[in-house]
Amino acid sequence: MEFTDYHVRLAAYVLIVDEVDGQESVLLTWWNGEGHSDPEWSLPGGGVDFEESIRDGAVREVFEETGHHVELGDLLVDHYFTGRGRSFDGWFRSQRFVFDATITGGELGTTEVDGSTDFARWVPLAELEGQPRADIVDVALTARREREARR
Repeated sequence: MEFTDYHVRLAAYVLIVDEVDGQESVLLTWWNGEGHSDPEWSLPGGGVDFEESIRDGAVREVFEETGHHVELGDLLVDHYFTGRGRSFDGWFRSQRFVFDATITGGELGTTEVDGSTDFARWVPLAELEGQPRADIVDVALTARREREARR
């Protein structure tokens, strides 16, 4: 399929893992499903606006969804999936970029109004198994484990 034959969605996310209350935890957002899917945990992040860079989109999305200002680190993983559009006829490719990040300020709490994120929370990694979550969470955590194994 040629690039002119499908839509593209660029998305940028961050993976932040830290020690919280004595447990290794990941900062996640509760995606509300937007009326077409079951709610689930996701990484802070989302769609990149037309006139912003991937990195700027990640920083903006993290603030909107978590209330935190972040400094991005390295690109952890880029990942894509394809599917059929819900709001248009035809195929799409969702290209997703996940960055390491460090919180530099702000306060935990979603700042977007009537958006797709209901709240953000630190979730202990030990409690994540069995929780409903978007595949991007597992993509990012797997990339993190693989990176640590190479070190």
